Amino acid sequence: MEDVPAMTAPDSATVPLARAVRRTGRLLCWSLAVGMAAAALDVTLTPHIRWWHTLWVLPWCLACASALTWALLRARQKSRSAPPPEEGFQGDWERAA
Repeated sequence: MEDVPAMTAPDSATVPLARAVRRTGRLLCWSLAVGMAAAALDVTLTPHIRWWHTLWVLPWCLACASALTWALLRARQKSRSAPPPEEGFQGDWERAA
């Protein structure tokens, strides 16, 4: 059995960034779910409430904003992470073949 390299502790500067990426991703997923539910409600029940047209658009605007924020945060997170070591990576490919 080969020795598996121990995982290093995450850098203290990347932990808040990773948390922000996760939370923004969750906000994106939930806003998309609420937007789809609102669209289904709009199609099936056709609400005649005066403020419905304003409310119906809000989850979609939030989804767009959170998608943009998530992409920027994720790119920043990726730029801060170190690339994997080449020795172990090449060995994995040779072993798989």
